[in-house]
Amino acid sequence: MKIKYTVLATLVAAAMSGSLAHAAVGADEAAKLKSTLMPLGGEKAGNKDGSIPAWDGGWTKPVPGKKLGDVPVELFAGEKPLVQISAKNMGQHADKLSDGVQALMKKYPESFRIDVFPSHRTAAAPNWIYDNTLKNAANCKIKDGGLSIEGCYGGIPFPIPKAGVELIWNWLLRIEAESIDMGFKNVVVNSDGSRTLATRNDENFNFPYYFKDGSAENWNGEYALARFITTAPPFKVGESLVLRDSVNPKTARGAWQYLVGQRRVRRAPTVGYDTPDFVASGANYFDEVKGFFGHPDRYNWKIVGKREMYIPYNTNGLLAASAEEAITKNHLNPDKLRWELHRVWEVEATVGEGKRHAVPKRKFYFDEDTYHLVLMDGYDTEGKLWRTSMTTPFVEPSIPAVVNMPVAVFNIQAGTMSVVQMLNGEYYKVTKRRPDTYFSGDALSGDGGR
Repeated sequence: MKIKYTVLATLVAAAMSGSLAHAAVGADEAAKLKSTLMPLGGEKAGNKDGSIPAWDGGWTKPVPGKKLGDVPVELFAGEKPLVQISAKNMGQHADKLSDGVQALMKKYPESFRIDVFPSHRTAAAPNWIYDNTLKNAANCKIKDGGLSIEGCYGGIPFPIPKAGVELIWNWLLRIEAESIDMGFKNVVVNSDGSRTLATRNDENFNFPYYFKDGSAENWNGEYALARFITTAPPFKVGESLVLRDSVNPKTARGAWQYLVGQRRVRRAPTVGYDTPDFVASGANYFDEVKGFFGHPDRYNWKIVGKREMYIPYNTNGLLAASAEEAITKNHLNPDKLRWELHRVWEVEATVGEGKRHAVPKRKFYFDEDTYHLVLMDGYDTEGKLWRTSMTTPFVEPSIPAVVNMPVAVFNIQAGTMSVVQMLNGEYYKVTKRRPDTYFSGDALSGDGGR
């Protein structure tokens, strides 16, 4: 019986990951990262008709002109859209549009469109991250049925992905600076087009997985440390939160919240999954922040395949707009948002047996060059499209890398939108990493007492 139970447990773990658990790829396959694949794993060649160009090293040079903190706000001055797609002509392009994008075109036929510009493959990273990604290809593997990983550090974990859960780990461990400081707004757009500032915040991040002096051997599994304080509206001023995210499923997220009214710090174990996001007045779920934010344990992850799609990309120009200009009545301003044709991985997530989530099925679309989650569709218990999200990847030459925020989360059935971590009129700076103790409940308590 013990042998039979062990086999059954292995099969259950495999099912949770969407594929049989496996070790890293072999040396011959990993060597493709130096030939037919770019160093992060995307296909180096362009597509057949040239509408997706070959990758030539990405964007690494400084950009003159206006910046939002460290972020240049104009990359391709003078370029014009190749095509504008709306409800009127979406049928001609349906094979390159997600369900969510098509639904927005149908819901807002007079205002929502996408302007498709020439494609530029700007993905880049420092050479030490390329080197680590090559090591990860040979050493990184999933464990605990896909709920954790090992043998990874300082690069894309699975540059040659074989399972859906590997792609979500690539997103969670996407390339970041060692540390950033930023200001952001969360804005809620109601069904009548009116807007509410949910919060305005100052935030600091450390990304220990990308500490240059670290290694797979001494990394403790924490990959993102965050701390922010709310500065508006007045009744929320002073509220603050610390998050510590880890690949360890037993300690996947540690969270502490400072409540001004109570003048105390408390553990916040519900900051995650389908808990309404109080930083955004509950207009989205916590795991919809950034597109997907948190541990992958509620879902089974299945690779559907790779396809060409129109996605938001190289959206630096959006950041040049004011917060008022960046949003029109019910959605992001089409005049400010750049879309391009890129290859993406499509992954289907369904709630696992014995698990629960308000959104039982989701489709995720990951850019093949960066593994950024660019589009996400959520379906209700009847299989009807309910929610859709779009993120806005932009080039940050000071890393160099493509990074990703904000996310616009649409409740299609209710006709609302939540824009999370909106940078317009704010700042984004690559900075020196802060001490580990800065990201703790005790640190919040010290600030709250001042």
